[in-house]
Parts: sequence; structure tokens; C-alpha cells
Amino acid sequence: MKIHEYQAKEILRKEGVAVLDGHVARTPEEATKAFEELGGSLAVVKAQIHAGGRGKGTVKDDPEQHGVQLVKSAEEAGGVASRLLNKTLVTIQTGAEGKTVNQVFVEAGCDIARELYLGIVLDRAAAMPVLMVSTEGGVEIEKVAAETPELIHKEHFHPQIGLQSYQVRKLCAKLGITGKSVRSADKFMRTLCKVFADYDASLVEINPLVVTVAGELVALDAKMSFDDNALFRHKDVADYRDLSEEEPSEVRAGEAGLSYVKLDGNIGCLVNGAGLAMSTMDIIKLHGSEPANFLDVGGGADAEQVTEAFRIILSDHHVRAVLVNIFGGIMRCTTIAEALVQAYKTVGFNVPLVVRLEGTEVEQGKKVIAESDVDIITADDLTDAAKKVVATLG
Repeated sequence: MKIHEYQAKEILRKEGVAVLDGHVARTPEEATKAFEELGGSLAVVKAQIHAGGRGKGTVKDDPEQHGVQLVKSAEEAGGVASRLLNKTLVTIQTGAEGKTVNQVFVEAGCDIARELYLGIVLDRAAAMPVLMVSTEGGVEIEKVAAETPELIHKEHFHPQIGLQSYQVRKLCAKLGITGKSVRSADKFMRTLCKVFADYDASLVEINPLVVTVAGELVALDAKMSFDDNALFRHKDVADYRDLSEEEPSEVRAGEAGLSYVKLDGNIGCLVNGAGLAMSTMDIIKLHGSEPANFLDVGGGADAEQVTEAFRIILSDHHVRAVLVNIFGGIMRCTTIAEALVQAYKTVGFNVPLVVRLEGTEVEQGKKVIAESDVDIITADDLTDAAKKVVATLG
């Protein structure tokens, strides 16, 4: 689960990580008031969307307006907010469709001496979290990793022990941080690593991390994502969820107990098992088409879930055919076949449906489909199914 920058900074402030003062605003009037409450002569108005690249991002139909803008008066803050709020911001991460800006974050200015990068993710190969830093702050880290990977420095840490001071000193030496800034870095980095572990985060990214003129490290930006499976331990974090930022069909699928991710192709997929779903998507691509979604109905799906899965798939107007690939292990193929027939009649298909069944009671399941009065194309194996569903596209 992703959260907004202002929400991430609420967590960081509570846990003792240095952040600047700021207020969220959902109207131009609130942005004007926020600037006045900050009390300075300089502030930054930041669009709040679940995507990076906001500084370089532009408002659709108004390319002069960027997602992050410096303002020097309360009136200017309100004006910028009015040109961002309820507008579509397009960034390198949103794609051409962009995202609607529902709130902005008005944050105090800062005397910046240097900009750095800091990120924490789980290194699955090492089975440990890893802290990454770079001198290339304010730049997309993907670009740094691709073009100058030697500028990214890493330290792994145990989630129960945390980052150690000697590791901070090693990173400071590579970043050119000296003097009292090392003490600030020690507190900042070690606390941030503790936050990552304590909150079951999957990502913590500070870009840029700034060293102020006074030598203090401050999070100028903050991005946090969390492990959905651990949210039951963090009710306060779960409350930060912004459904308006999520794909509606994915939210709908989650409510039905389905694992669904919308993609850009034209063949809908309904599969039981994540590994089988990935294989199904791969073989569709192998035979010249593109999957429209990842959808895992799990091992215990019933007719109601299958019906809802079909409704979700067919709500995507890009879908021109559907491939069902089921392995009956825990679940019998007869149960799935009956559910498919019932769902087909309930939903009402207007695109070709190809079904491949394998596993427990497979012959009986195929018989259920064959004896039904629904227009379902059956396949003998996965390759046959992929070829048949791609062929329906013409």
C-alpha cells in the first residue's frame, strides 16, 4: 500500500526523523492559510499523488504548471494550488493518462547545501533490508543505477538489530559527509531504518535528502509503501489508504477476495495460482498477444467469486477475449466447470472465452462444459489454449 508524501512525513515526524513543517491543503484558501501559518517568506507547494517525478511533471493542458512549485507569498501559494487542485498531473511514472491532484502539501522552505539520495528496500537475495545512498539526489535513481551504478552505496542491516553507527560512518565517507553532519546522519539513517522495520514497510525513499547550510540532514521528500499482508498490525497506517489513487477494478477485486492487477493488453486472464497466472501471461505474449490483467482466483474460488472475476475482466473495454486456465488441485475441475457455466450465463459474454482445465476430475469438468448450452472454446493444454485465444482476435 502506498501513501502520500504528507502522510509519510507525519509518520517520520512522530518517529523522530527530521522533516520540515508543512500543512496539507485541499482548497486554494487552505493553501493560502497554510503559507501564513508557516510564517516564513518562502514555501513549496507540492501536488500529492501516488507517483514520482512530480517536480518535472506537468498539468495536462497547462504544461507551464509543474507538480512542485516554489512560492514567496500566501497569495502565490493559493494561486498555485488553484492551478493544481482537481487537475491532471502527468509525470514519468503516471503515464500519459496522469493522476488527479486532490490535495497539495504546502511545506516550509529550507537552506539547502547539498542534495543526496536515500532509499530502503528489501533485498530478497540477501533476505535482509538494504539501505542505499547516493550523491545524486533529486535524480531518478533508476537512471543513476543504469548509467552510473558505482555512485550507489549500500549497507544491509538486520531488522531486529538495525543499522549500526559504523555502517553510517562508512556511508558518510562515501558521500563526503563530515564534521557534525556525521552525527546528524547517524540519527537520521538509523532512525529511518528502524521505521522501515517497525512499520513493515516495503519501501522508504527520501529523494532528495538534503544537508542544510547548518549541517543537518532533513527529508525534503518522502515516499513510503507498506506490505499489505502486515497492515493488520498497523491500523493507523491502513487508515492512510487513498482509494482514489488506486485502480477501481483492483479495489473491487480486493473486496471480492481476488488478486488482480490491471495491465494494458487485450486478452483477459482468469487463473488459479500466482505461478500459473504468470505462466499464462508469458505464453500469451509468446504467441503474439498481450495479457489484459493478472487475476488469481485462488484455490477455493466459488461461483460467486468466478462471476465477479468475469465482471471485472469484462469491465475493461480493451478486453477482446478471455482465457481461463485452471489446475484442479485442491479444487475439483467439476466445481470450477459448474462455476464457469453459471458465471457465463449470469454475466453474459460478448467476447470469445477459451477454457483449459487440468487436474482432479478434469474429464468430468470438460463434460460439464460440453453438455452446457454456453459458447465456450475448450483447450487440451496451455499451448493449445494460448493459440486458440490469440486466434480469436483475427
